[in-house]
Amino acid sequence: MAEPTSSTSRWRRIFWILMSALILTMIGKAVLPELAKVGRERIALIRVEGPIFDAQQTVGDLKNFGEDPSVKAIVLRIDSPGGGVAPSQEIYNAVKRVRTRHHKTVVASLGTIAASGGYYIAVAADRIVANPGTLTGSIGVIMQLANLEELMKKIGIKNVVIKSGRYKDVGSPFRPMSEDDRRLLQSVMDDAHRQFIEAVAEGRSLDVTDVELLADGRIFTGEQAKELLLIDELGDLEDAIELAAEMSGIPKPPYVVEPERPFSLRELLAGYLVGQGSPLPIHRGVNLLYFLAL
Repeated sequence: MAEPTSSTSRWRRIFWILMSALILTMIGKAVLPELAKVGRERIALIRVEGPIFDAQQTVGDLKNFGEDPSVKAIVLRIDSPGGGVAPSQEIYNAVKRVRTRHHKTVVASLGTIAASGGYYIAVAADRIVANPGTLTGSIGVIMQLANLEELMKKIGIKNVVIKSGRYKDVGSPFRPMSEDDRRLLQSVMDDAHRQFIEAVAEGRSLDVTDVELLADGRIFTGEQAKELLLIDELGDLEDAIELAAEMSGIPKPPYVVEPERPFSLRELLAGYLVGQGSPLPIHRGVNLLYFLAL
């Protein structure tokens, strides 16, 4: 009875030896390339894609790479028609902090479209690179409100509002907009527009009066934007990465890292739904947007 036991034990040893070899091989493939990169200066690539309605992820990525001593420069790849005023400003401020607080080079690379809020965050970078056919600019603010009063009457629904402030229901879709409401909302729009113009003037080292001439919401191609000094160079993402390497003194070809993204079913579904629907979601009430509404 000893022989079967001895044979079984031998096969177990062989099995565990093979399993150990397989595990060590997998670990080696994962770890050795990373070990080879230890000490290398890096360029971080952060992508801003789609409508900008939440700045948390991008601001966090900028903070993490800004504090990473191995990252010497950041390329911000922007492919966005814009979004909310506040999220665009939060990313803009985060880019400025990386430059001033951590003294790191930031290059903005504009993709298919980097307009309105997408352009707003780009002007915080040291340099802006765009493709000749990139759509950019759209320096303006938009607020879109629907009036459903007639529809509500047809279906027999009456809206009742109890409020404690004169303008508490400003922008309500259930009543006509008064002239006072319009003046109030226009003043808010004008102030947000002024903030946009001043950010562009500061970031591009232009006079405010010169920016005002371009800040009527019009869009530009990359070539037009370069002629108007709204961008610095024409080129693609690789050109932007090489420029960042040159400006920060990193040997070419530079090693590029991107933020690690854990799999999220929620984000996958959200991205799918946004991709299938309108890029400008419907919100009840007042929404102030740096957004290119095509």
